[in-house]
Amino acid sequence: LGDQLDRLLLDRGWNADVAAGSVMGRWPSIVGADVAAHCAPVTFEDGILTVRCDSTAWATNLRLMSATLMGRIEQEAGEGVVTELRVHGPSAPSWKRGPRRTPGPGPRDTYG
Repeated sequence: LGDQLDRLLLDRGWNADVAAGSVMGRWPSIVGADVAAHCAPVTFEDGILTVRCDSTAWATNLRLMSATLMGRIEQEAGEGVVTELRVHGPSAPSWKRGPRRTPGPGPRDTYG
């Protein structure tokens, strides 16, 4: 059954998608519990794995560890599945209020 499933994945070209799904599903075991508590994979498109961290400090730390993480991901998923790792910090708050607004010089403009 496993051989048939492998052949089906190869015939359909789904190997990369399945490998990327396994990376996202096994994220805590790949990066460790400490990193997984603060950083989680968000999307995987065209070989680019996007990871969102809960603080800018963790995002910076993950960027510094990117070479090590890419090696670990390559061990788990296979070579060439994840070609790039993009790390994002937390989202900034939106200063937009209400359905209608005018563009201004900035969110903290105190003049005029």
